[in-house]
Amino acid sequence: MSEKILVIGANGQIGTELVITLRNIHGTDAVIASDINTPADASHQNGPFEIANVLDKDNLHNLFNKHRPTQVYLLAAILSAIGEQKPKMAWDLNMTGLLHVLDFAVEFKVAKVFWPSSIAVFGPHSPQQQTPQYCVMDPNTVYGFSKLAGERWCEYYHAKYGLDVRSLRYPGLIGWKANPGGGTTDYAVHIFHEALKTGKYESFLSADTALPMMYMDDAIRATISLMDAPADALTIRSSYNLAGISFTPTQLANEIKKHIPDFEITYGANDPRQAIADSWPKSIDDSYAQKDWGWNIEYNLSKMTADMLENLKNID
Repeated sequence: MSEKILVIGANGQIGTELVITLRNIHGTDAVIASDINTPADASHQNGPFEIANVLDKDNLHNLFNKHRPTQVYLLAAILSAIGEQKPKMAWDLNMTGLLHVLDFAVEFKVAKVFWPSSIAVFGPHSPQQQTPQYCVMDPNTVYGFSKLAGERWCEYYHAKYGLDVRSLRYPGLIGWKANPGGGTTDYAVHIFHEALKTGKYESFLSADTALPMMYMDDAIRATISLMDAPADALTIRSSYNLAGISFTPTQLANEIKKHIPDFEITYGANDPRQAIADSWPKSIDDSYAQKDWGWNIEYNLSKMTADMLENLKNID
């Protein structure tokens, strides 16, 4: 059976690259990109695009009814830093939007649904080194506890309705094709742009703040690998840990200096994103993903840094 894939939130950091990759695999017309606004660039202009608001239940229902998707990727969300500025809006979008999509996926018999979770589901009492798949989870941000609640809903819909929902707990994501969306790990994208433009950068996180990160190429590959895995191989129906590579702003700056020797980094103070970062894991154990669907990472810190700088030189 040919696939009909609906990507909701297609204009964002993940969606921009995911749509391109899915269209390369399945064909342009098989992938319907959708977002609350028309795309600012031309990345989605070569294929179907629909306006979609996950909080507008009638609009979303019409979208499902029109396209009858076999797969749905729900990427629309308000991220951690912006979520703390607009907590109730973040909860409403992240939670109500998910429930709408899960309900329509059951109604229209969607074969597979992907929904991204995050390392933000962990909190100050979670183990910070090699954080395991199962442990204490006490997130203290709206983004974090909306993602944790969403994981429970995904597992519930799988158990109660047999809906094939799949999810990854993304670390911080680093890519060059789209701007980040207002998260705590955004420094690791901004730093590359500023290194090329001005040769200096002020980090809003402290020098020794280690966080799990992942290059976007790996994140997209992980997402599609999970969605391609046989259903009976999957033992996690909440969300899989995904490790990436852990580094500090200083380690990243030192790697950039290998390419731009005069690059300088300084560190700001009293940024609210620091407290969020301090409550998150420093490294992740993703052994379930490795065991269940053969996950392995390709980009380490040096390979990612070289690729980011090379690509940004051509567009900045």
